This record gives sequence, C-alpha cells and structure tokens, in this order.
Amino acid sequence: MAVPARRTSKAKKNKRRTHYKLTAPSVQFDATTGDYSRSHRVSLKGYYKGRKIAKAAAAE
Repeated sequence: MAVPARRTSKAKKNKRRTHYKLTAPSVQFDATTGDYSRSHRVSLKGYYKGRKIAKAAAAE
C-alpha cells in the first residue's frame, strides 16, 4: 500500500484547494416578465429572449 514519504504542508494543501469554490449562477433581469432568470434558460412564465415559447409553470 502506498504511503506518503512526507506530510503535506498546510501551504501545499491550500494551494491545491484554491479551485474548490462555488460560483454564483449568472442571473439576468427579464424586462418582459419583470422577473430575474438565469441566462439561456426559459423563465418560469414561459419566456425566452422576450418571446413566449412555452406554457407557464404549474406554480402560477
């Protein structure tokens, strides 16, 4: 079984973990519906790029 020869230092460990982070989703304001929605997705009211393309979600 492989065993590390030396203990990994805190600096080395933290440098490796710099990419472990969350990114906030990009949210755009849709003037047609007056709501905020994520980019490149159909809004809850069924609009995409200002045009009605689907039925509204069942929550409404």
